Amino acid sequence: MRSTLNNSRHPSTFLLLGIPGMEDCYNWIAILFCLMYIMALIGNFSVLFLIVFVSNLHEPMYIFLSMLSVTDLILPSCALPKTLGIFWFNSKSISFHGCLTQMFFIHFTYCLESAILLAMAYDRYVAICDPLRYAVKFTNIVIRNIAVLGLVRSFCLVVPFIYLLHRLSYCQNINVPHTYCEHMGIAKLACSDVTVNIIYGLTAAISSVGLDAALVFSSYVLILRTVLNMNSLQARQKAFSTCTAHACVITFFYVPSFFSFFAHRFGKHIPHNVHIFVANIYIILPSMLNPVIYSVSTKKIRQSVLRLFY
Repeated sequence: MRSTLNNSRHPSTFLLLGIPGMEDCYNWIAILFCLMYIMALIGNFSVLFLIVFVSNLHEPMYIFLSMLSVTDLILPSCALPKTLGIFWFNSKSISFHGCLTQMFFIHFTYCLESAILLAMAYDRYVAICDPLRYAVKFTNIVIRNIAVLGLVRSFCLVVPFIYLLHRLSYCQNINVPHTYCEHMGIAKLACSDVTVNIIYGLTAAISSVGLDAALVFSSYVLILRTVLNMNSLQARQKAFSTCTAHACVITFFYVPSFFSFFAHRFGKHIPHNVHIFVANIYIILPSMLNPVIYSVSTKKIRQSVLRLFY
């Protein structure tokens, strides 16, 4: 009989089990996720369209927002189609290399989005705390370099995951209790020692997303201090309004992901199906809400939308 393992080390396929224990709710969960995904696609394509074709939105803040919209299109698209296939068509099989590819793009895009949020936080910090130097600090070359740096950092941090998973020998168990492939979920199926995977995964998360979150928080502490010291009530309200949207986006991005990250490693008493559900939420929820938040709270985007219809 042909072995399920390829070259006696790697399985030819994995089976993504979905959300074990919630099978009776699959149709309702799939409808919810599908609606959220459609809203994310429509919202982010709309924001991109506005920023590209409306000339007064060709400013650093909106260029960063367009980058955020691109990542918000890619991230759920890496996971949601397969997730919906599991829920609606019981399409659980995924090839070993297909699983690694999905894992790479999910982690890469998530890390890149975190870098973009950090750049947007720095943009708001300079705009409020050092406005006279804003035009000097955010030239087109600087924005391009920030984008390239974010891409390079994300690539360099995530590529080792591929090697670390390839070097492992896997057991006969090919069942992944998740809706998509992620690093530790695959590593836990191995018969080999995964200590290096655990250490590198923690190091990569702390040095990228963890550091980004700390710097974003620090920038908003400085922004808040500057705003509270403003003498003009109108200037204070304007500063608060420009930061409110970004603060909401940051909250929806980091809080569910940190919950999922720590629950996955330390939350032994948290039901596994809750962890998997939250892991899906942090993939799709920010992508759906970001264009809504920015459209509602950003005056220039609201005006641009109104001009299209009136």
